[in-house]
Amino acid sequence: MSPSEDLEQIWREFRATKDPGLRNRLVLQYAPLVKYVAGRLRTRMPDTVEQDDLVSDGVLGLMDAIERFEPARGLSFQTFAVPRIRGAIIDGMRSMDFVPRSIRDKLRVVLRAQKALELRLGRAPEETEVAQEAGIPVQQLRDLSKKASSNHANLDDFDLADELSQAADHRVEQGDVNASLMRVVDQLAVRDQVIIALYYFEGLTLAEIGLVLGVTESRVSQVHRRATTTLRERLIALDSA
Repeated sequence: MSPSEDLEQIWREFRATKDPGLRNRLVLQYAPLVKYVAGRLRTRMPDTVEQDDLVSDGVLGLMDAIERFEPARGLSFQTFAVPRIRGAIIDGMRSMDFVPRSIRDKLRVVLRAQKALELRLGRAPEETEVAQEAGIPVQQLRDLSKKASSNHANLDDFDLADELSQAADHRVEQGDVNASLMRVVDQLAVRDQVIIALYYFEGLTLAEIGLVLGVTESRVSQVHRRATTTLRERLIALDSA
């Protein structure tokens, strides 16, 4: 019996019996998938985050995917499992809460103030102008900026990644369930779409995307910030519609 036939036999027996031992064999079989997803996400997280913690959370997602997988839907197991592994890791990151909710809320206020000023002034606002618009002291604005940069794996970013990944996954599994959300992505400029796809769906780092597109990492970062800001604004509009 070939390895592929043996794996298919394990799947058949597990679906028929739900035997924990067979499930564990499947977990071992697909463990490299967890390490791959965890490795891609790890590049966007602070140095204090341990790879082993991400893998542990990812294994929970893998186990859930094994329990829920239905071959009749026409998906490969890898396609079905990756969003669930990623989601389990992101949930684990939320529980770690290395960026406190109070700070994230204040950062959102600052972001809204900055965008409002850009529209009103037609230029990038000064630090003092942003602080005044947000109703906070300049020093507090500086402190928030430092905290945001030191915790560059902002959970808002992971939330957006999770939502986009789920939308793409559902689009494959269930037709047009999230067509409106995917249309928001389709409305972006072509290069913005490419960067969003490579970053959120393919898991490339900004540096790797720069190599693919032949531009600097700082340029990719600039376009990524603009694209994600646009996406969040349009997603909010969808929610309130």
